[in-house]
Amino acid sequence: MGRISEDTRAHNEEAIRAAMDRLLRGDLPPGGKCDLRTLASEAGVPRTAFYAKKNRDGTARKGPYQHLAQEFERRLTALRDAGTVPDPRTVQIERLKEANATLKTRLEQRDAELETLKDLKRRALSQIAAQHLEIERLREQSTGLGNVRRIPPGRVGTAP
Repeated sequence: MGRISEDTRAHNEEAIRAAMDRLLRGDLPPGGKCDLRTLASEAGVPRTAFYAKKNRDGTARKGPYQHLAQEFERRLTALRDAGTVPDPRTVQIERLKEANATLKTRLEQRDAELETLKDLKRRALSQIAAQHLEIERLREQSTGLGNVRRIPPGRVGTAP
């Protein structure tokens, strides 16, 4: 990429600042985040212009808009420290993580309750089966003795 004129640089810086303000207000494009990639895309400048460069002799030099990248990061950090998150997806992700943790806890509680109820059901069925066997045994015993008489059913509406 060749050198740019001062007018182009001033225009680009103005576009970067306008895009920076939009992003930090939370006005994000579809699929965009509040980051340097989206900032570069919104401003119409190459993303590499925000990073340091190397000269041919190996020495480092600042990128043409590196100071604006640092300003963007500084303002973004200040907003986050103040409790404001310009990226609604970040808020949504945090909310979903909390909801997921709550649902996991509820699921664990339900699983424990379900196991308790299954155990109760097993014990109740075992007791019912034991009682049924005892009733059957007593019925057989009573018919085998022959000394047990059946009482005829009482008449309805009469006192004993």
